[in-house]
This record gives sequence, C-alpha cells and structure tokens, in this order.
Amino acid sequence: MERIVLASQSPRRKQLLEWAEVPFDIIVQPTDESFPPYMAIEEVPVHIARQKAMLVQEMFSQERLVLAADTIVVLDNQVIGKPTDREDAINILSRLSGRTHRVITGVVMRKNGIEKAFADITEVSFHSLTHDQLVYYVDHYQPYDKAGAYAIQEWIGVVGIQSIRGDFYNVMGLPVSKVVMALQDWP
Repeated sequence: MERIVLASQSPRRKQLLEWAEVPFDIIVQPTDESFPPYMAIEEVPVHIARQKAMLVQEMFSQERLVLAADTIVVLDNQVIGKPTDREDAINILSRLSGRTHRVITGVVMRKNGIEKAFADITEVSFHSLTHDQLVYYVDHYQPYDKAGAYAIQEWIGVVGIQSIRGDFYNVMGLPVSKVVMALQDWP
C-alpha cells in the first residue's frame, strides 16, 4: 500500500491507521470547521473533512493521496461539538446519559483530482450515569478535545456504554475497515 498523508492530528486516528498497518505521514493545516446552517447533518463531517483534505493537498502535488476525517456527535438532531470547559463537558455528558446518540465520521480521500468521500454512522446508547460518575470522568480524563465530551475507549466507555450499533472504531474517530477497503480499491 502506498504511503498516504493523514490530514489529522488526532492521536486516535493515528493509532487506528497504525493498527491497520497503513503507512502514512501526518500533515495538518488549520481548518475552519464551520458549516452552512442549511446543510444536512450527515453531510457536515464530510464537508469539514473535505476542507481539511483540500488545504493539505494544496501543499503537495496532486500525486499524494490525502486522507482527512471529521467526527461529530448528534443528539436530538443537533450537532454536539467539543466542550468549551469543565461545566460544558459535564452538561454534554448529562444530556447523553441514558440516551442514544449518533456518531458520524466523514472521510475524504483525494489524489490526482479524484475524490472518494463517505460518512459512517454508529448509534451509541449510554446507561443512565450519576452526576458523580460524570464529574469523575471529566476530572480524571479531561475530554475537552473530543466531540461529545467522551472517548469510547476510556473509562466512560467501559462503564457507561450500554450498546453500540455500528463500527466501534468509527466512534474512536475513523471507520478504519472502510478506509482500508477504499484505499485498496483506489482507482
């Protein structure tokens, strides 16, 4: 498999590609992660991933394959981003407690003017968690850089997740098996 460019500084995406033994270099550019208010929610992470990929691809000739991804959490048809602070993280997790939400990761791959783009959706259901459990998680794991204020591979995922419908690794930030298949089928 050819060496690709990962347009993400996410340690989780890096880890997943390493586990899949995909050779890559990490190169990121600051990217505006806003999106038009009329955009369908399922299109939002693909739109943001596309912006990331295009900015990084501008640094190279079109001959390097660039992979970018963005993950959002959706509850009640609202995008829940990264928490701004401790209280926001606790509030977000309180909203997710005892409920089912969607995790949507958009993936964009670009090379030589060809683009493959897709989104993967996983439904995650939390047990009802106590306020003390939420405070414990936020204070010990500080999930401020994570959409939805949690990482499924951390303590809260181990004790708080009731069920998952879809790709576990998508919740970590990259539907890696679909990415590998798309890389293998690259034109």
